[in-house]
Amino acid sequence: MANPERRAEATTGWLASIHLRFALTLRLMPVVLFLVLLSLLCTSFPSRSYSAGLPDCQSVNQDFLTVAPGVEHLRIIRGGRSDNEATGPRVINLLRIDLKQAELRIAHALDEGVGLETSSSIAARYGAIAAVNAGFFRTTGTYRGEPSGVLLLDGKLISEPIEGRAAFGLIKRGDETGIIFGHLKFSGSVETRGSRHTIDGLNRPRGANELVVYSPEFHRTTLTTRDGVEVIVRRNKAVRMRDAVGSSAIPPDGFVISASGSARDWMIANLRLGSLVRVITKLLPVEREIADSWKRALFIVGGGPQLIADGRVSITFEEEKIVARFVGDRHPRTAIARLKDGRILFATVDGRQPEVSVGMSLPELASLLLEFGASEAINLDGGGSTTMVVNGKLVNTPSDQAGERPVSDSILVLPKRLQPKRRIE
Repeated sequence: MANPERRAEATTGWLASIHLRFALTLRLMPVVLFLVLLSLLCTSFPSRSYSAGLPDCQSVNQDFLTVAPGVEHLRIIRGGRSDNEATGPRVINLLRIDLKQAELRIAHALDEGVGLETSSSIAARYGAIAAVNAGFFRTTGTYRGEPSGVLLLDGKLISEPIEGRAAFGLIKRGDETGIIFGHLKFSGSVETRGSRHTIDGLNRPRGANELVVYSPEFHRTTLTTRDGVEVIVRRNKAVRMRDAVGSSAIPPDGFVISASGSARDWMIANLRLGSLVRVITKLLPVEREIADSWKRALFIVGGGPQLIADGRVSITFEEEKIVARFVGDRHPRTAIARLKDGRILFATVDGRQPEVSVGMSLPELASLLLEFGASEAINLDGGGSTTMVVNGKLVNTPSDQAGERPVSDSILVLPKRLQPKRRIE
């Protein structure tokens, strides 16, 4: 039988030990909680140091990889396999661009207004460091590849905007490139002999009672059917009229005006061979306070809807007449954002691949872009078109079974062109 006094001493020592451990635990608790919180923040906000009060997580999380001066790439996987699609997984690729060290350009497939080509092929032709798919487009028929939205290339308007849809433009400022986000509408007219008619579209299929103008950037011919009249204009003079004969050759020094129905009647009544013809087209910014900036844009491409404005989620799908299901369903996605520090971020999210990558809804995509510091952002074409190319390699996994889908146009990331230095006399 144990000695009662020794037993009491042992009990007292055991209690003292418990008290000491409890005191140490309390003292270390703030440190433990901080480390747990730091880990959670770094998981949720990788490579994020722009927000005051948040730790810089680059040392404890996968960081962007520099692939060229001013061009960084990051591939991350969020979530895991589950019966609940909301938990993922999602395969995300991000491109972060410093426009002081690299340039952006928009290029159309085959360098024409119609036709399809993969982003990989377009990037290779231009010697691009990286590329992503850009705007929406017609996928079938004679006019496949025709942009479904605004497209401006090297200052030439190829396609008119769909009423009020989101777009972004590239503005050249000396040896730097600026970027602008907003919503655009279209106004156009044909004027001759004191009469005027509204232009319904540019370089696209002609509908009933419509007047459409075709420029040399579109194709060799108008690709139209015989149910209309076409006037060939060279150096602003009508030189030929072709009625009910279909596709006309587009002169390199002019354009073709094509009309059907009531617009055809106006053409026949007012256009005469040898008459001066004036075509006026205007892009009308919805946000009038930035109208002057849009005038300086050399490249513009349309998307939709807007995702972020002034650093907050702002999905303008109703204003842009986009169905709610497109917004709420999970799909492969492509987006472009301007970050708070002025850099540009491209994001692609793979989707339609159960247990590999389920895609994102647009609110989820907007949250992702905010996480990496976006102040402005719009959605671009997605689905099977979602593509990211880096240094000649396809870094995402497109959802089409055939692999990379040919698209209408791509946004290219190019090396910075050196500007010639002025000679000082």
